[in-house]
Amino acid sequence: MKEIDINCDLGEGGNYDHLLMPLISSCNIACGGHAGDLKTMEKTIDLAIANNTNIGAHPSYPDKENFGRSSIDISAGELKESIQKQIISLQNIAEKKGTKLHHVKPHGALYNDAAKDEKIARIIIESLLEIERNFSLFVPLNSVISEVAKGKMNIIFEGFADRNYEADYSLVSRSKSNAVIEEKEAVFKHVFSMFHEQKIIAENGQNLPCEATTFCLHSDTKNSVEILRFLHQKFSEVNIKIKNT
Repeated sequence: MKEIDINCDLGEGGNYDHLLMPLISSCNIACGGHAGDLKTMEKTIDLAIANNTNIGAHPSYPDKENFGRSSIDISAGELKESIQKQIISLQNIAEKKGTKLHHVKPHGALYNDAAKDEKIARIIIESLLEIERNFSLFVPLNSVISEVAKGKMNIIFEGFADRNYEADYSLVSRSKSNAVIEEKEAVFKHVFSMFHEQKIIAENGQNLPCEATTFCLHSDTKNSVEILRFLHQKFSEVNIKIKNT
């Protein structure tokens, strides 16, 4: 039986973390930049441990006002300090619980900026390497950060289960009505194509090669719990298992 890794951004103040965690294999925990505090980090780590879920840090621009979804004017030194503070806060809690961080996935605008801006990409990578050389880094397909990180640390390419793609591998802007995929059948078809057929069908109909091995479903996507339950059912029918179940 093949295994697939499904990840979700948690600890962001949503109401369904306790329902989502048993349905995924990796979680990305907000660590104070765009959302979260020490209390929510601890609670989410406890949930992850109870469900045998890989624990990842989800650092962001320090911008709770905009939920980390806007690029901000910040010096390289300040950004590096913020990223490290966020990750270390989560790492310390994990270690006290007898576990460790498996990966790091930047959030929102930081993730998107690193996909195309070499300076931002290098700041992220330097921040991680100074903390721990064994972190895996979730990166977008066809991105600057994936190229910069090669040979320096383990990278894991990520696809988005609930987002449509443009022909250049960028995500369709949330300002457009077709940005988010909310129908469970469409989500399954999208993920199955990326995972099993190794291709993304872009909005213009073009087939894009896909080497993603982890797939993100956003916790705030409408009916996210129902979608994940449906994915479990459909994957089992084609002999694919979400890793930690």
